[in-house]
Amino acid sequence: MSEFKHIVRISGKNLDGMKKVAAALADVKGIGYNLANSIVSGLKIDSRMRLGNLSDKQILEIQQYIKDPTKIGVPTFMLNHRKDPETGVDSHYIGSDLDLTIKMEIDRERALLSWRGVRHSLGLKVRGQRTRTCGRKGRAVGVRKRTL
Repeated sequence: MSEFKHIVRISGKNLDGMKKVAAALADVKGIGYNLANSIVSGLKIDSRMRLGNLSDKQILEIQQYIKDPTKIGVPTFMLNHRKDPETGVDSHYIGSDLDLTIKMEIDRERALLSWRGVRHSLGLKVRGQRTRTCGRKGRAVGVRKRTL
């Protein structure tokens, strides 16, 4: 058995070795708890095991399957970028790649002048939420003070 590691680096992020494997993987941006659980079960790692107890080989396997979770049978609805508009491919992004992809998608919507793009550019709610009372972003609302 290998030595316990208090800090494990996976996908460019330092993770706490004292956490259970699925909970520690969920700390990586772009990986939720459900996806982390499906990766752990797909690799047949004990779910009660701590991240610091994993061998280097198991950590490398986790990193490989984080890049392409469909290799171990993760269903496509768990991926965070399905049906790319240009290529039509299902993919999964993590970390700064996820941020960059979201920014490019929003810029594409703005360039198309779609409803979502216009709402993004105006800083308003995009998904049909109420704007009468919520989402005011710090603007003062109420009765104006009377000057004497």
